Amino acid sequence: MYTKAEENYLKCIFHLEQEQKGPIATNAIAQKMHTKASSATDMIQRLADKELVDYRRYKGTTLTKEGAAVAVAVVRKHRLWEVFLVEKLNFQWDEVHEIAEQLEHIQSEELITRLDTFLEHPDYDPHGDPIPDKDGNIKKTEKKVLSEMSKNQQGILVGVRETSGEFLQYLDKRNIAIGSKIKVLGIEFFDGSMIIQVKKEQFFISKKIAENLYIQVLNKK
Repeated sequence: MYTKAEENYLKCIFHLEQEQKGPIATNAIAQKMHTKASSATDMIQRLADKELVDYRRYKGTTLTKEGAAVAVAVVRKHRLWEVFLVEKLNFQWDEVHEIAEQLEHIQSEELITRLDTFLEHPDYDPHGDPIPDKDGNIKKTEKKVLSEMSKNQQGILVGVRETSGEFLQYLDKRNIAIGSKIKVLGIEFFDGSMIIQVKKEQFFISKKIAENLYIQVLNKK
């Protein structure tokens, strides 16, 4: 049994490890956890004492095998609960993250096993993120952020990096959803903004928005 705070830090480090290679800087963890670097350091040292992370001062932090297992289990619960909330309770995809943040700390393995079975073992959550299976395996999808695509490339939206309600509501207004086909019509060199086409609609999006959309590219050119 681990505390909610410990699980949240392990999950945070897990997500950061998915985005970059090598040890994670304490400042990056503190920023993602919305806390001071000193507070993050205290928690990291506590996790290191429990052999959940490998912490080396001035070099960074990595999850140990046990720490990774705990983090993946929390992520699995979070994403399964998001599927349940959307598919069975009719929540919108912008409403479920905060609720799942609470539900992910339920400790009953039997409950999560039955939830997974009830949902017929979904592979992805409503935001396109892969759901780890009961053994901790995670499906890999070849993807890149929209901001890295070139003019005339097109692809399918398979996930979002940002899951805040405000961002997802913006996507809803633009009729952009998981599975949407997006084509890059133009790129503004000055600020990286883009003209894209979704269905028959064409419009500008900022570089920040493009950096938060994961695309499975259909044409490599």
